[in-house]
Amino acid sequence: MVETVTSGRSSNQRVDFKRWVPTFFSSHRTALILLWVVAFGTVFLWQQNLLEGLLMFRRASLRPFPKLRPVAFNFTDFGAVGDGVTVNTKAFERAISTISKYAKRGGAQLNVPAGRFLTAPFNLTSHMTLFLAEDAVILAIQDENLWPLMPPLPSYGYGREHKGPRYGSFIHGQNLRDVVITGHNGTINGQGQSWWKKYRQRLLNYTRGPLVQIMWSSDIKFYNVTLQDSPFWTLHPYDCKNVSISNVTILAPIFEAPNTDGIDPDSCEDMVIEDCYISVGDDAVAIKSGWDQYGIAYGRPSRNIIIRNLVVRSMVSAGISIGSEMSGGVSDVTVENVLIWDSRRAVRIKTAPGRGGYVRNIAYRNLTFENVRVGIVIKTDYNEHPDDDYDRKAFPILEDISYIGTHGHSVRVPVRIQGTEDIPVRNVTFRDLSIGIKDKTKHIFQCGYVEGRVIGTVFPAPCVNLDRYDEQERLVHRSESQNVTDIDYEL
Repeated sequence: MVETVTSGRSSNQRVDFKRWVPTFFSSHRTALILLWVVAFGTVFLWQQNLLEGLLMFRRASLRPFPKLRPVAFNFTDFGAVGDGVTVNTKAFERAISTISKYAKRGGAQLNVPAGRFLTAPFNLTSHMTLFLAEDAVILAIQDENLWPLMPPLPSYGYGREHKGPRYGSFIHGQNLRDVVITGHNGTINGQGQSWWKKYRQRLLNYTRGPLVQIMWSSDIKFYNVTLQDSPFWTLHPYDCKNVSISNVTILAPIFEAPNTDGIDPDSCEDMVIEDCYISVGDDAVAIKSGWDQYGIAYGRPSRNIIIRNLVVRSMVSAGISIGSEMSGGVSDVTVENVLIWDSRRAVRIKTAPGRGGYVRNIAYRNLTFENVRVGIVIKTDYNEHPDDDYDRKAFPILEDISYIGTHGHSVRVPVRIQGTEDIPVRNVTFRDLSIGIKDKTKHIFQCGYVEGRVIGTVFPAPCVNLDRYDEQERLVHRSESQNVTDIDYEL
């Protein structure tokens, strides 16, 4: 006989339990349903989070990871002294010569520690990472006699400021591949003060050199560094492909630091400039592609360029410019999520008769202007030429330009688009534009020889040159005044 253990419960209690079970499930059906819903929801949310995580990983993976080199060297191992006085040119030359021997093994990294390392200009090599530690400063020597002379850029035919040779850049590279300049926000300082003073006093016989210039190269990355006080243009990629510039700070005095452009993509293709802060003495960013007949003959456009997530200032020029040297053409440029503050102009396209070339397929999105004299500018009479041999009938083409999501306050003239009979501006689109003006003046949306459209409501009221569409992009009014001009430079 098998004994049944009941834990002190009677047989009647067992019968009651059997009756209680269906009652329990019946009375707790709602709770079970809720429990099932919660469990299902948890799995669903987990799957959603997993999917979002995978998508985020995929999006993040689109950005290249930092280049890891198999070998790293400390700069001090080559005799470098960071006292701000010792000249380290030979140390840089020894280090870069050593790194060049590792090209077939994935290259090497040069670690510059904290300190102030004075040096004359030097050249980079392929498959190299230049890493600047926190508080590391590479200082440019100020004696121009120690700066090499180079031929004019082939697409300029002229030194830009003087005929004949030009000074080379402080950090230079030609025909390179796979170069990274990065760090823990260390600084490359051009010590441009003496150059600016001599330029104003007309004491220089050659065009000043950029701070960093990379020419005829590909797969170039700049990130997490500060570039400061360039003698001339700060960062000048010339005829390069696949260039990435991110988290870079570029500084120069906002006055009396002439031509210290921040970043000048010049005949470059496939380039991203993002997450940067730029405050300089000229254009923060200026896309170029050669000058007049020399640029036309060289024939290398700047194209496929993305500029996004920038904060910029230019008290004497513009935040984001295209031109004026654009004779090889500029196309397929996106400028988005940019704040331009305390600047003379916000976004500008500038050209002139004799330039030739084209500016087309340019998209501006989500721009913010704060305390800017003129917001949107297209200027077609920027008459500065290398010599008198340019073709007076080489008229540039300006077309397919859009401004979507433009806002701001304290702006004197929100829009000034100055086409001409020879250089009309075609297919310009404005949508979602609302800019608070500084003064109550007339003609603050100025146009001349412009054809395009306004979609929806914009403020201030657009010029009569533009067709009007409603928010559903249905034509409301066709303009018959594209050739009317009300440009007023007194404002």
